[in-house]
Amino acid sequence: MSLPQRLALFSLALLALCGLVIATSAKTEQLKEFIRDDNNEDYTTDFGVKINDTDNTLKAGIRGPSLLEDFHFREKITRFDHERIPERAVHARGHGAHGIFESYGDFSDITAASFLSAKGKKTPVFVRFSTVLGSRGSADTVRDIRGFATKFYTDQGIFDLVGNDIPVFFIQDAIKFPDLVHAGKPEQDNEIPQAATAHDNFYDFVTLTPESLHTVLWTLSPRGIPRSLREIQGFGVHTFRFVTKDMKSVFVKFQWKPTNGVSSLVWDEAQKLAGKNPDFQRQDLYEAIESGAYPEYELGVQIVKEEDEHKFDFDLLDPTKIIPEDEVSVTWLGKMTLNKNPDNFFSETEQVAFCISHVVPGIDFTNDPLLQGRLFSYFDTQLNRFQSPNWEYLPINRPMNAVHNNQRDGFMQPLIYKGAAAHFPHSRYGSANPHKAQNMKDGVFVSYGERIDGHKIRARSPSFEDFYSQSQLFYNSLAPWERQQLIEATIFEVGKVKTKEIRQRWVDMINHVDHDYALIVAENIGVTKPEKKYENAGKKTKGISLDEFPLKSIKGKKIAILSASTDVDSKQIKSVIDVLEAESAIVDVIAPKQGPLHGTSIEAKHTFATADSTLYDAIFVPGRKSVDFLQHDFWDMQDSWSWVRDAYRHGKPIAALGEARDFVKQAIAPANLDGNGGAGVLMEENDTDYKKFAKDLRDAILKKRFFQRFTIAKAAR
Repeated sequence: MSLPQRLALFSLALLALCGLVIATSAKTEQLKEFIRDDNNEDYTTDFGVKINDTDNTLKAGIRGPSLLEDFHFREKITRFDHERIPERAVHARGHGAHGIFESYGDFSDITAASFLSAKGKKTPVFVRFSTVLGSRGSADTVRDIRGFATKFYTDQGIFDLVGNDIPVFFIQDAIKFPDLVHAGKPEQDNEIPQAATAHDNFYDFVTLTPESLHTVLWTLSPRGIPRSLREIQGFGVHTFRFVTKDMKSVFVKFQWKPTNGVSSLVWDEAQKLAGKNPDFQRQDLYEAIESGAYPEYELGVQIVKEEDEHKFDFDLLDPTKIIPEDEVSVTWLGKMTLNKNPDNFFSETEQVAFCISHVVPGIDFTNDPLLQGRLFSYFDTQLNRFQSPNWEYLPINRPMNAVHNNQRDGFMQPLIYKGAAAHFPHSRYGSANPHKAQNMKDGVFVSYGERIDGHKIRARSPSFEDFYSQSQLFYNSLAPWERQQLIEATIFEVGKVKTKEIRQRWVDMINHVDHDYALIVAENIGVTKPEKKYENAGKKTKGISLDEFPLKSIKGKKIAILSASTDVDSKQIKSVIDVLEAESAIVDVIAPKQGPLHGTSIEAKHTFATADSTLYDAIFVPGRKSVDFLQHDFWDMQDSWSWVRDAYRHGKPIAALGEARDFVKQAIAPANLDGNGGAGVLMEENDTDYKKFAKDLRDAILKKRFFQRFTIAKAAR
């Protein structure tokens, strides 16, 4: 490539970066008005009086009683006593980030939404990822659905796309939501287990609610334990409407796809991470953004014309069903880049409030009965959390465009309104007026004029009654290793259920999906094996298996180099570090002691005690005399053997040079590297081509995991 060409590419990249920064600053600039920097400032009370002592209460004598008149103590302790707001009933544990959404084109032929009206149009966003069932203090890596909620600060107002990382939900009607959550939460008598569904209440509910089966299978699959929030999909779950300025409508289902692929944990790894680093996923996201490895997600929709609503063998309004991608492909609308961490967790991530009822012109609702209930429930939830309708004035929740209406007063109203009137119609100064336009051509929201004709009835549509076809479709669409993990997860979860009748009901339910699956679970959880009553038609669809979402780069991937503190081959280590870091991977040297390795400039950032194999995506063990230390059979804080064992058991790439090869073989025993057992294990002599060796390791990381090392059950093949 010539120098002029390189300069041109550099200029384009710089312009693109500038565009990203400018667009992001639209919201961050708005937030600056509310940022307070107290660094080294004189301490004052909340009412502005300077204080010279905040370590001692006011007393009557040096050893006397504290005095009630101590306004500083009373203010300080009272503020502390009231620091917390009610945590969310669901999605309590979460982590957020700012970013930018950029439209791929002008989609005004399908929607009047302004943020999708022009190629390159940028809209600030705030995203909150979350687990569903656990409390704020629960671990990140539990088996659960992840919330994927995005607040678009559009020039027409706020659009909240409040979804999950799984495209379906447990129930079809919102009236069942309290039952679902009560069943999934810790049991009422002992508050056990935390952030887990492996208990009697949950499986009692789902085995008596067969509509939940499809979503339970998604959760039991590797989808239920994602490796990184940077590598999860997101789904709007419900069917929505896009509406044009001419009031023409199509049905849509929203979907987010990470540009760098989708990845997952294995169950043993997830459980160990919950103890080693319960903040693993939020820390991974935070550190990636701080380092400039910005996560990216494409936004797409599956589009169904109004006249095609009833052409499927399922109901579009049923939130327990997907639209198979074999039947309706995804139209990609734009890309979101998360590029800024919050300045304050409470003010932004904890106080951000999403409402599925927050839509902009061009986006509208359908009659999905779960969606209809959420339209009420989310707003009601925020009233409970903030004890005031004025939560929408909090900086993180404010729209970018001006707000004018006649809603006034309430707890903590921050604005001062001019004029005498706050009503409509009016003839006096002070009130806002509704827009006179009757369509969306002038940027106002107009509900789509769907014709509704029917009798009041408390019932479920017969078109919602197929509970098993898509459960089977999902099971069949998994790769063998994914089915194997789903089977193992089922045996773990349902094996924790104490009531045999509930365990039997579960086996009878999954017998509808696949007979071999039901047999292997029954055999392992002590219930009667069912007879074969239902055929598995073998139907599959695309967009389900994680194998369809390969990694595109090792950006942000973490590699551990296991080393002694002395007698190291610095050339081996530096060569591997240089190649991997050049592709934006994160490489940590792990040694018995922190600090420089003896006689080198290589820094050991962590020790075998302060880090763990589960925190990394791959392991490299250099050769030479350093291996002498590692080969000692440690069972204390310097157990280097467990690093290799766990990496192998979790299917991760392992690389070893020279003498380290024997150490790896010993560490994984009684497993061996014969045949498929050696998949993803790279071994070379000490004096190999280190650059090529490092690139081979990079290629192995891109393959994610090597589950061919392990036996796949017949039911999973």
